[in-house]
Amino acid sequence: MSSERPFQSRQRARRRALQALYQWQLNHDEPAAIIRQFTEEQDFEGVDQDYFQRLVQEVVKDHAKIDELIAPALERVDASLDQMERAVLRLGINELLNHPEIPYRVVIDEAIELSHRFGSENAHTFVNGVMDRLANQLRAIEIQHS
Repeated sequence: MSSERPFQSRQRARRRALQALYQWQLNHDEPAAIIRQFTEEQDFEGVDQDYFQRLVQEVVKDHAKIDELIAPALERVDASLDQMERAVLRLGINELLNHPEIPYRVVIDEAIELSHRFGSENAHTFVNGVMDRLANQLRAIEIQHS
């Protein structure tokens, strides 16, 4: 068994899910087909594969609801939202909504890290601002007690 920390498998799942969601945004393939393609073509060693699949399925299923939450928090016109930033935000908001077992600070930090790694030069600053605003809305009780 590897000596890596348990949360690293979820970090890797988020990275793979982000890439799968980016692909879905561009071609709108069925989530099952994208998941199958990723698991066949990508290295999934050390990846929480169940979490990867859950994230992709949840975001695709709830993307309209997630987008409705994101829209008021944007400081720019939605049309100018970069596809990678959109995927990061959808993934992060999904975790805020559907995964209360993950502390909001972890969700925000992970979204920032993903945007830093895969987004444009200043994407992490933008994502941080949107995620902070939505965390205050979606996790208000948790934030009050932290």
